[in-house]
Amino acid sequence: MTMHRIDANRAIATKLFSLMMCLVGVGRSLSAIERTADAAEAKLAWQQEWDKTLEGAKKEGRLMVHGASEVPILFEEAFQKAYPDIKVTTVSVGRGTERIQRIMTERRAGQYLVDLYIGSPWDMFSTFLPANIIEPIQPLLLLPEVVDTSKWWKGRHHYVDAESKYIFIFEGAPQGGGIIYNKNLVEPKNFRSFWDLLDRKWKGKVVGIDPTVSGSHEQNLRFFYYNPQIGPEFVKRLYGEMDIVMSRDDRQVLDWLGAGKYAFAYFPRNAEDAVKQGLPIAEIPPGHFKEGAFVDPYTGLVSYMNRAPHPFAAKVAVNWLLSREGQIAFQKAKAKVSCDSCESLREDIPKDNLSLRRREGVNYMLTTRPEMIDMTPIRKLIKETLSKTK
Repeated sequence: MTMHRIDANRAIATKLFSLMMCLVGVGRSLSAIERTADAAEAKLAWQQEWDKTLEGAKKEGRLMVHGASEVPILFEEAFQKAYPDIKVTTVSVGRGTERIQRIMTERRAGQYLVDLYIGSPWDMFSTFLPANIIEPIQPLLLLPEVVDTSKWWKGRHHYVDAESKYIFIFEGAPQGGGIIYNKNLVEPKNFRSFWDLLDRKWKGKVVGIDPTVSGSHEQNLRFFYYNPQIGPEFVKRLYGEMDIVMSRDDRQVLDWLGAGKYAFAYFPRNAEDAVKQGLPIAEIPPGHFKEGAFVDPYTGLVSYMNRAPHPFAAKVAVNWLLSREGQIAFQKAKAKVSCDSCESLREDIPKDNLSLRRREGVNYMLTTRPEMIDMTPIRKLIKETLSKTK
């Protein structure tokens, strides 16, 4: 009797276990169905919003973009081809400061003509942001491939502003510090650290762009100053111990370097042109030194103006610009007008056409951050150091 009772209990337990497993399976199926339904609903939501945006953009029929030299090619050609119902007008003449001043003058006169601005970080960070004339970019991002941060460098979106929502960075050209050398006087393989450049045997054999004036050289100084492996001490010793001869003329600096008057040159622009003309010079490439390198956006940033006259068209344009198609077009436009190493921060697009690109294993800093963009402490350190040296 006891054995029969045990067998009966086992049978009941087995049936109960089977029933429980069925219920678990049903629960899992229901959860999967719910997840699928949620995903479909989310997809439907963005698609509906996108359709509404496209319809609104067609009704507006216009878009005004101000910015850097690649803007006309990028928008009047590539974007216009993708969205022929939106007539694009661009303004890219003059320096960035001149374009900024034009926009500010128009707005003071009550004219709100510009939808998007594409340019350097300083243009927007120092003028637009404190003047409160730009709106957050984040709410405009709609296409799944744009919103998906896994498509972007380091798996996230990058912004200049501290709140990470106003000035979107989409370009990250690799930079090594802006150090040019004379190939007849210097063997780069002998230098593995930036600190090797401070060897006393190079004292008096260095020329550089005057660091006390504003210019593109500031990106390199920010990298030196804020890199924890280099830092303020490197900047202080560079300008305090190496007897750097300074000039504000890039061509003069490169000519002196090419003639062998100096072994190193810090931060001159247009070294590529000097190389093409036959000068025996070259730049130490990004990633050569163990302390790493940095990425710079040059003019690869976008902001959305408040009171934009064509908000729907602007939303379409931002999503297109940050899409795979838009970033491929950006790289091509940039290479055509000024820079064939200006790499997009999107990681899922072809990079074969670039002369230089980010490399695996190199520790890159993004120096265009709110805590790094202010040059005030760096200028102060350099001026104090130079005054003591003199």
